[in-house]
Amino acid sequence: MTFSIVARSADGESWGVAVASKFLAVGSAVPAAVAQVGAIATQADANVAFKGLALSHLDEGATAAVALDRLLEEDEGRDHRQVGIVDVDGGAATFTGPLCLDWAGGRSGDGYALQGNVLAGEEVLEAMEAAFLGSDPGAPLGTRLLAALHAGDRAGGDRRGRQSAALLVVRDEAGYGGLDDIEVDLRVDDHADPVVELARLLDLNELYLTASTEEEKVAVTPELEAELERFAAEGGHRDFHAWVGTENYEMRVAPDLSWIDRRILAVVRGGTDEATA
Repeated sequence: MTFSIVARSADGESWGVAVASKFLAVGSAVPAAVAQVGAIATQADANVAFKGLALSHLDEGATAAVALDRLLEEDEGRDHRQVGIVDVDGGAATFTGPLCLDWAGGRSGDGYALQGNVLAGEEVLEAMEAAFLGSDPGAPLGTRLLAALHAGDRAGGDRRGRQSAALLVVRDEAGYGGLDDIEVDLRVDDHADPVVELARLLDLNELYLTASTEEEKVAVTPELEAELERFAAEGGHRDFHAWVGTENYEMRVAPDLSWIDRRILAVVRGGTDEATA
């Protein structure tokens, strides 16, 4: 009882899943992805074992279509399943079992697979597809997936109502400190308007858990370093890095203080949390 999109970014570097449902904590059951391997959504009468199995098949070189066939051929409950897969090359496949609850269906194209069941109608997937294809291909994949989810939600979404939503995006070295592939892993488990709440969390994720781009970096001169250390001392902190750690801005300041993100510098100079504005 869910609608989702599985996709690869236009540059071929990111894979992800966005999903919403009148179901508690949909993000715990539906999405899975691994960078340079692919992504899957398993829903309806979800077989959560499909997540590990599909990623294993993809990692061994199977295309999305072949991986899907392998999942279904030995699954006695396949008539109740719904699955979307995108592989490492952007190949996509979607499946809707004939016993999924109406309205149920899917569609796919180059780099994306859409699927939903117990929907207001086919217009939900049509709106999602139009939003994804109409979004800026150079934008972060998470932003594009969320745009599709918003469109599906506005088109009626799950006809039973709203409860949860989730967004998972992977890219090599995109995780915290560059030590794993999790670019975005956000879940709204129980909320009156989960897709809108997911958008709020994505903005915070970009600030706190995404590294600064080169354009966002301001070089720290000796004069600026003195200003930063003075700011930290006046706030009762051991040093500027102690303030950075307290405020969770470590992805936005160089470990050797050679640069600082322009938004964090605005916080320092403005005395308010302008970084989240």
